[in-house]
Amino acid sequence: MLENLTDKIGSALRSLRGAKQLTQANVEESLKEVRKALLSADVHFKVAREFVSKVEAACIGQQVLKSVTPGQQVIKIINDELVQLLGEGSTSIEEKRPLRIMLVGLHGSGKTTSAGKLANYLSKKNDYNSLLVGCDIYRPAAIDQLETLAKSVGCQFYSDREEKDVVAIGQKGLHAAQSSGANLIIFDTAGRLQIDTDLIDEIKQLKAAVQPDEILLVADAALGQEAVNVAKHFHEAVNITGIILTKLDGDARGGAALSMKAITNSSIKFIGLGEKVDDFEVFYPERMASRILGMGDIVSLVEKAQDTVDEKEAERMAEKMRKAEFNLDDFLKQMQQVKKMGSLSSIVGMLPGASGMDIGDAEEKKMARSEAMIQSMTQQERELPRLLKGTRLKRVANGSGVQVRDVNALLKQFSQMQKMMKMMRGGKGRKMMQAMQSKMKESGNIPNF
Repeated sequence: MLENLTDKIGSALRSLRGAKQLTQANVEESLKEVRKALLSADVHFKVAREFVSKVEAACIGQQVLKSVTPGQQVIKIINDELVQLLGEGSTSIEEKRPLRIMLVGLHGSGKTTSAGKLANYLSKKNDYNSLLVGCDIYRPAAIDQLETLAKSVGCQFYSDREEKDVVAIGQKGLHAAQSSGANLIIFDTAGRLQIDTDLIDEIKQLKAAVQPDEILLVADAALGQEAVNVAKHFHEAVNITGIILTKLDGDARGGAALSMKAITNSSIKFIGLGEKVDDFEVFYPERMASRILGMGDIVSLVEKAQDTVDEKEAERMAEKMRKAEFNLDDFLKQMQQVKKMGSLSSIVGMLPGASGMDIGDAEEKKMARSEAMIQSMTQQERELPRLLKGTRLKRVANGSGVQVRDVNALLKQFSQMQKMMKMMRGGKGRKMMQAMQSKMKESGNIPNF
């Protein structure tokens, strides 16, 4: 997510690495490159210009603290300005019961998928009893898609496939919610390829009929500056209360995220990071700023782990690793737990300093192959990998669709892991940990640009 912007900003600030102090000349030179990086990421030109001006004004004349480098100090200033730009403060939605949310946006922005993701998220986090209302009568199979999503996340669904009046469907949806005891009602509306009078009139009428507490614009991050223009038009028409920015897992350059708040004065409240219903997060400006600057997002990573990892199982695994009793069955369970947290690229993107790591489909496929190989083993073979020789190796390879050499590579990798665990048990392990801690203290928490 936003890797190109992260890399370009990092590159722009490396010129300050050897500087002893911040001067107008070296700051201007670096910020010129930062401005180019923002524009290449599709940030609105006015937003980019104002942002750089604020950073420059904050930098000039600042005394560099002895504990940090000039590059680190500029990073801190840029981080603070990014937080303000992204929408400093709360981005949460109104918490009430019942809560009515209407989703609007263009065709293909991900409204229907976002409706399911939002219902799933709020039902889990805030214990809502959710109902999805299908108000898109134009897109083929839109209502069927929403119904399927509702079933997959365990929430209720209402629509009328015979009714052609969107307002009537919305009103009937409210009655269905009252009858069923639903206290979260999400209205999925129709989109268009472009903003037109009919679209605006329809959502205005639906708004008047169902009186939503929140009107969330669903916008495709890959649209860049165009997404900002779309947000502006919808805001002027129906006064949107927030934004769901989708497809940030793709080749989105980040411009939409950085421009939305400044141009529309509407906060980004949620972001979509993949196709799965759980690939959905609350938008935190501070965390996004940290990711953009390559400092990771440990808080979000911990939250994901807490939501997906079984605590007792994690304790059991830790104990087995401490005693060097970790086997291939445990390895398999760990891989399955990691998969629940999301894609490898999204997880790695939350680690400080890991923005430059290329984690893509190849790594995902490699993990899937490892999983298939272990699943092709018997329980005894998982516990005693030394049994895997000759015909056993061939059987595992055939069962998982790989070559014998691939199984041997996995076993070698696992053997090395076991050796490391055994080393960590004794005095060597403590010395290694102390050395690592010492290194971390020396480098500090902020990347050394």
